[in-house]
Amino acid sequence: MADELGLDLAIDADPYANGARPPLPASIASKRVKRHQRTALLFLIVSNGLNYVDRATVSIASPLIRRDLGLSLTQIGLVMSIFLITYSLMLLPIGALVDRLKPRLMLAVGLVVWSGAQAVGGICNSFGQMAVTRVLLGIGESPQFPSSLRVLRDWYNGRDRGFATGLFATGSTLGVAIAAPLLTWLMLTFSWRWMFVIMAAFGVLLAIGWYVCYQDPRSVDLTAEERAYLDDGDREGAEERNVTFAEWAGLLRFRSTWGIMLGVGTYTYLLTIYNSWLPVYLEMDRHMSIGNTGFTAAIPFIFGVFGSVLGGASVDLLTKRGFTPLESSRLVCVAGVLAATMFTVAAAEATTTVGAVAAMSGAVCSLYVNVAASWTLAAAVAPKSYVGSLAGMKTFGGYVGGALAPIATGYLAHATGSFEVALLVGASTGILSALSLLVAVRRPISAEALDKRSDLSIVGTGA
Repeated sequence: MADELGLDLAIDADPYANGARPPLPASIASKRVKRHQRTALLFLIVSNGLNYVDRATVSIASPLIRRDLGLSLTQIGLVMSIFLITYSLMLLPIGALVDRLKPRLMLAVGLVVWSGAQAVGGICNSFGQMAVTRVLLGIGESPQFPSSLRVLRDWYNGRDRGFATGLFATGSTLGVAIAAPLLTWLMLTFSWRWMFVIMAAFGVLLAIGWYVCYQDPRSVDLTAEERAYLDDGDREGAEERNVTFAEWAGLLRFRSTWGIMLGVGTYTYLLTIYNSWLPVYLEMDRHMSIGNTGFTAAIPFIFGVFGSVLGGASVDLLTKRGFTPLESSRLVCVAGVLAATMFTVAAAEATTTVGAVAAMSGAVCSLYVNVAASWTLAAAVAPKSYVGSLAGMKTFGGYVGGALAPIATGYLAHATGSFEVALLVGASTGILSALSLLVAVRRPISAEALDKRSDLSIVGTGA
């Protein structure tokens, strides 16, 4: 029967008898690739955490900065807003620069720039000087996420990327959790000026370590089997090219790009409520003392660490069960944001403080499930050469939503006398996020479709 079907089942002599090694299965990383993966991931987690700690320096030192520089609360608020505005706007062009100049250079330069901004912040003597340092901080921090996603896309294949991305995302929630105690201790021990300088020194050392230790896959003499692992499931193949501005702008022609930006922007609105207002909520609605709010507000973000790991692991599990990287990422995103929506409604209607904190812990955990999966989703949607570009657009969408949340939440809490309505509004954005991801992000964007730059219409299929 085998001969009739044209199948040659003859058993030849052992082809590896001469000492040659059998080819490595494409789904398994070699020891050398794993070593590069561990090195890169460790640096990304640490830089991600440092990113969030450094953002909080002005907030933590605000009372002493206002006293020493004679600034008003309004001026301090403007200083913090200037960072967010600069950071958001820089995310659009910086993604294309990451794809063009590669993460090794861009993340190192970003770390040096934002650390320099911190050092100068320690010697500021006026509102104008402090504002300039926050502009530089926004510029310096903007390569962090596009560079990180590009690194994860370059060194992990589609079956292994989710868990690694989840571990990377833990840096964000760990940074939020440790910022207040770490910076407060540095400020009280050394002064707020030395707090800025010490954090700057950490950043410069990290930049040197990253640039020395990290290697781009193209600079490593990889074997054919190792390249097969890295390219496993890559629909565009191994070929890369530098992205032009026209090609970067071409991403905006696709429904998947807008679906990711809207989906991320709406769930970031909900996440920002917890990031910005949780201590005030506990004090205002749950009548807790200021001393107790600091500890209690950290509890949900501890659960956020578990959520990041769970989200990434879930994406890998679904991918290994036969789902495409896009399908598995999208399913985990939608499940996470819908769970966060239900937990947020439960928190708004909770009758006890314990019940509210438990519900908020579930919400933050679920949101970080979504955060981890949204990064793998962006990597699954974009061709390899455009991953940093789409990451920048994705993060920009998130910060647009995040910028609206503090203002709207504060207004609603002031107008109604509690955070119940504000939390319910936040829950509704979670539903919008799920719908955006389900309806708009259905297919990956192909490099061939991006080449058709003369068609300026919104493309639905993306492939």
